[in-house]
Amino acid sequence: MSTEKRGPGFHHVAIRAYDFEKTLQFYQDAMGYERVYGWGSAPKRAAMLGMGDGNYTEVFEGRQAGEVIPDGAVLHYAVRVPDTDAAYARAIAAGAQNVSAPADVDIQGDRVVRVRIAFIKGLDGEVIEFFQNDEL
Repeated sequence: MSTEKRGPGFHHVAIRAYDFEKTLQFYQDAMGYERVYGWGSAPKRAAMLGMGDGNYTEVFEGRQAGEVIPDGAVLHYAVRVPDTDAAYARAIAAGAQNVSAPADVDIQGDRVVRVRIAFIKGLDGEVIEFFQNDEL
């Protein structure tokens, strides 16, 4: 699986799973994705599943059985950027709404990985994450 990081570009789409283990197994068995990173502990685990070429599906635990989410399971999509602060500033200037300003975050997972992220809400209500990191 290629892990070359190019950018800016797509980084990941995030979903919240009803059954965390079953969802991970589905993406690995049916889709051919590879678990490359995980963090947290039950009932709040998460994992990055490599889709190839440095793209991921991020799976979060914690959706309740039978819970209906009007917009589906997709939480947000992430765009790989070389400069989170600049991408965030451009989006806000263009009319996006702030969800979470740029910040450095240490993901405490298989190993500590520092990322610089920000979240905005696009003009149609979609949540977009700006993701800056050379490792993931």
